[in-house]
Amino acid sequence: MLEVSAISIGFMGPVMAMSLNGIGVSGLVGKGVPFTFVVSFIGTLLVAYAFIRLTRYVTHAGSVYALAGVTLGPRAGFFGGFALLGTYLFFAACIAGACAVFFEAMLSELGLHLPAGAWIVVPIIVAVFVALLNIRESAVTARTLLAIGFVGIIAMLILSVVIVTRVGSGSAPVTTGVDLSTLLPGSASLTAVMTASVFGFLSWAGFESGTSLAEETNDPKRTVPKALLLAVVIAGAIYTFVMFAQTIGYGTDAAGIEKFSGAASTLTELSATYIGSWYAVLISVIAFFVAFASLLSSTAAASRLLFALARDGFGPTVFARTSARTGVPTIAVLSVVVLTVVLAAALAAIGATAVDVYYWYATIATLCMVVAYAMTSVGIIKYAITSGTRIPAWEVIVPVLGLAFLVWVYAVQIIGQEAPYTWFPWIAGAWCLFGLIIVIAQPRLADRIGERLTQEDLE
Repeated sequence: MLEVSAISIGFMGPVMAMSLNGIGVSGLVGKGVPFTFVVSFIGTLLVAYAFIRLTRYVTHAGSVYALAGVTLGPRAGFFGGFALLGTYLFFAACIAGACAVFFEAMLSELGLHLPAGAWIVVPIIVAVFVALLNIRESAVTARTLLAIGFVGIIAMLILSVVIVTRVGSGSAPVTTGVDLSTLLPGSASLTAVMTASVFGFLSWAGFESGTSLAEETNDPKRTVPKALLLAVVIAGAIYTFVMFAQTIGYGTDAAGIEKFSGAASTLTELSATYIGSWYAVLISVIAFFVAFASLLSSTAAASRLLFALARDGFGPTVFARTSARTGVPTIAVLSVVVLTVVLAAALAAIGATAVDVYYWYATIATLCMVVAYAMTSVGIIKYAITSGTRIPAWEVIVPVLGLAFLVWVYAVQIIGQEAPYTWFPWIAGAWCLFGLIIVIAQPRLADRIGERLTQEDLE
């Protein structure tokens, strides 16, 4: 069970999430960052219910597309897979920006700075190494980077304990103290909290990845559900504590909130303030490698889905070619990596910063993920009603609430937003709509691909 939980937590990339995701939240809800993460935690639990419940009855190594396909049919599996492909592609571009953010943070702690706009060089260089490793199918490298992520969690928790201790003892460079009101909504509106919860929700992205071990685990119908629940709960506890420490570490007055919302990388800044520059460099190096691992994973997953679509008749057949030596879909891998750089470079060309690239593409990726996760919630509702399982009828309210959370998260990204955030739901929606059009226009193609996606673990 612990191994499955470890995979899920590792793929969430907690260090990367805690370095960046609180910044956008702070700009929207002020000192209510910890409360917003509690809301995101509750929403994630509601969404995770579908995965936790389904894996008690369905043993499958696949992801969202597999669980949707098993419960709703192959066309739903195709649609879920297509939405997830969008998640992986935009998430890869967002992580490319994160790599640049952490590299710049490391240089800053060393007293060095890149020229304006030069950050794009970092994603380009990183992309070369990602392509080389993904072509070689280096499982050892992936496991090593995952281990670095867990070292980062320990380092992050140490920093958080130091912050809380120093603030509580009055030896911190802030005077607002251990402000427990940060765990309440305060003056933040419901709309602001739900809008900010998108960034919080992104922190749990990939919680379902532990299902990939479903067919390799003893008694998976007991182990996997418990492990998924444990992963979500542990992450929720860590995220809330770390965000509480960060919020009081910056201070909960207007100056502190402004500094928090204007940070480039909160963990490195607070490390330098509360422990020392050496710790800030350590955190930034760890965060960089965590981001690199996430980029490695997301591009690999996207290329496998692209390969699967092309193999079964959708898209250029060149994406279906595999290496005779490694079996890796080389052209699909290289195409995804190049597209990742192009997406990042497109924003760099209009003057966007690395932080902008992270937040903008992260929002689009999250919205595509919302659609994919919604398919699983719909699937468990149908499964509970029609399959004759022992799931009590009253439990259906949980995935219904999960769906309501997902719909609300999507809706608040359209209502009352300002550009460029007003564009992102339409971009994500257009991507998912394209997948739906394929299902309607080419039902046999969708059936064939959906069945294959449901049968195989492409991650």
